[in-house]
Amino acid sequence: MGSGKSTVGRKLADRLKLQFLDLDAYIEERNLCAIPEIFAKEGENGFREKEHKALKEVADFENIIIATGGGVPCFFDNMQIINNAGISVYLDVHPKILAKRLLKSKIDRPLIMGKTPSELEDFLAKTLNQRSPFYQQAKLVIHVGEKETVEELVAKMEKLIKENRFE
Repeated sequence: MGSGKSTVGRKLADRLKLQFLDLDAYIEERNLCAIPEIFAKEGENGFREKEHKALKEVADFENIIIATGGGVPCFFDNMQIINNAGISVYLDVHPKILAKRLLKSKIDRPLIMGKTPSELEDFLAKTLNQRSPFYQQAKLVIHVGEKETVEELVAKMEKLIKENRFE
């Protein structure tokens, strides 16, 4: 959450002449309902079920870059689905940087609503620590610095993808 998956994914897709899909937007479109509403109506478990179903649907798409929500790799067999479908990338961003970005964000995020800056940073550090075993299964782990621009990150990703052979 807040790592730049959608922003970077969209730019990388443009650069590589591929389609781009944001899984959260796909879920909202398929359910005719915003994610915060799904959380409110069905709780996190209901949302994760819908997310898993959506991931299985899009995993068969070709010539596409998909940005998933931060929790996607951590539930069901989602990380295996992701790795089987293509080249998975984990944007590794320090919790302090994430907190700064999220505090500026205009997007409602159910898991962090109402948190103070200090609570947010603690929550992010704890969440990243719990999710790290899943994230580290990505085929590419890219450490993102505070001053790194989207263009620099996209160039780095493109280079790594072209340099590495994934099977």
